Amino acid sequence: MKILIGCATSCVALHAFLERGHDAWQCDMLPADEPTNRHIQDDIRNVLGWGWDLLIVSNPPCTRLCNSGVRWLKTPPPGRTREEMWVELDEGAALFSDCLNAPIPRVAVENPVMHGHARERVRNWIKPQIVQPWWFGDPFFKATGLYLRGLPPLHPTDRLTPPEPGTSEHKAWSMVHRAPPGADRWKIRSKTFPGMAAAWADQWGGQIDEVAA
Repeated sequence: MKILIGCATSCVALHAFLERGHDAWQCDMLPADEPTNRHIQDDIRNVLGWGWDLLIVSNPPCTRLCNSGVRWLKTPPPGRTREEMWVELDEGAALFSDCLNAPIPRVAVENPVMHGHARERVRNWIKPQIVQPWWFGDPFFKATGLYLRGLPPLHPTDRLTPPEPGTSEHKAWSMVHRAPPGADRWKIRSKTFPGMAAAWADQWGGQIDEVAA
C-alpha cells in the first residue's frame, strides 16, 4: 500500500509500516526527528492528491479543537485575544476537515475529543472511536479519538491493567497529561505510541491484499 502518515515527525508510525513492506511516507511542516529519506517537509494539504491508498494523520494541530482547551475561547490566555482564539479554531477545523475529506479511500485522523464549536466547523464530522494507549501495551493514559473513513475500528492487542489512582505508577502513566509547560510540551502531548502504531500497521495495513486484488 502507498501510505501517508501526516502531521508526524517521530518516524514511529513510519517505521511500523515500512517494516511490514509498505511504501510509507510521513509529512510535516517540521523536519523529521531522525535522518530519513521518507519525510516530506511540507503542508500536508499539498500532498493529499498524490494517489495514496491510506492516510493516517497522527497528530494534527488540535489546541483549539479539543475539550481541554475550550475554555480559552471565552477567556484567552495572557497576551492573546478572543478573536485570535476563534481564528485559530477555524484554521484547525479547516485542516482537520481537509484531511478527513481527502481524496483517499482509507483515512484515519487522530485527535482528542472535540468540543461542540469544533464539531460544528468540521465538514462531514463523524463520531470517533475512542482508544487508549494501554489497550496496545503502552503504559500511558491518553484518550484518543480515531476518526475513521473506509477503515474498521481498531481492536486492542495487548490490554494492560491500569494502576491504582494515587500510586507512583499511576502518575507515570499520566505523563502526557502532567507534562509541564515548556517548549516541548506539545511534542510530549502529541506522542505517537509504538504499540498503537503497530496496531495501525497490522490491522489497517493488513488490507494490502484488498488493494492488490
